[in-house]
Amino acid sequence: MRTPTFLLICLVIAAVVFTGSLAVGNDYVFFAGYVVLQYVVLSTAWNILGGYCGYVNFGTAAFFALGAYSTVAIYKLTTGDDSYSISIPIPVLMLVGGAVSGVVGFGMGYLTLRLRGAFFSIATLALAVVLETLVVNWDYVGGSRGAYVIRPEEIALIGNYIRYLFLIMMLLAVAAITVARLIEHSRLGYGFATIRDDELAAEACGVPTLRLKLIATTISGALMGMAGAPFPYYISYLQPDSTFALDYAVNSIAMPLIGGTTSWVGPLIGTLLLGSLQQIATVTISSAVNLLLVGCLLVAFVIVAPNGIIGLVHTYLQRKPEEFVGRRRVDADAPEAVP
Repeated sequence: MRTPTFLLICLVIAAVVFTGSLAVGNDYVFFAGYVVLQYVVLSTAWNILGGYCGYVNFGTAAFFALGAYSTVAIYKLTTGDDSYSISIPIPVLMLVGGAVSGVVGFGMGYLTLRLRGAFFSIATLALAVVLETLVVNWDYVGGSRGAYVIRPEEIALIGNYIRYLFLIMMLLAVAAITVARLIEHSRLGYGFATIRDDELAAEACGVPTLRLKLIATTISGALMGMAGAPFPYYISYLQPDSTFALDYAVNSIAMPLIGGTTSWVGPLIGTLLLGSLQQIATVTISSAVNLLLVGCLLVAFVIVAPNGIIGLVHTYLQRKPEEFVGRRRVDADAPEAVP
């Protein structure tokens, strides 16, 4: 399937989902759906580096927070005085947040991608700690006190502003999935696969591994920053604990692992499954059990399906039907035993 056709199908599905959400008549669907779509973008972005290239990134919260605090900084700059207040559209804020996070991702990659395995993962975790320390001590964006972002109550033609945020995040999720699929079926994706399978052998064959890894960190960081840019308008009150939370790092890793890391569809399936369960648990039990759900599902999938849902389906399709059909055909052709 060509990329324009795939993109058109995704947009049609997104339109159906948005229309169905409107038909429900409950704005909580948009609040919960925004979080799930946000994790679709984060898990897809993580998978570009962690799944396609095999470099586990624990710094998701850092790039997400960069996008969020870029929005706060621009908001403070443009609303300092009511006499010259300027309303910056959220798509523009997302582009700015993506650019900032992409540049930081490139810099992080240039400094740390010569590290491998656990050393790279520790370096990305250190990046999150350093950025959180800087934000906590940066009074312009609220520091440890946090910052308020006043959003409009409604927007023309759509209604409640949360519906607008839901629509924006849905379009970003479609864009992220399309980019991931495009990478997977391109020469860039094949280069990423060689790094994941055997980086030393890829270098020996002339594959520019460092350049490819820099591209992966830049794209991954940019998508995470774009996902974080609308967050201050969603939550209204932004503080370091809400952006550098452990949930972002854990969920962005667990969702692709549960769905499958070798395909663009794996993070989508894992996010829809785990994200929906977390939202149901938040309403029925408590949000405190979200990480417990992640832990239980990870343990279950490591035991039952270490390659995720996609790997489990591939294993079933490759073995079970052929073995069953082949066995029936052999049994049918075999001569009956003569007593």
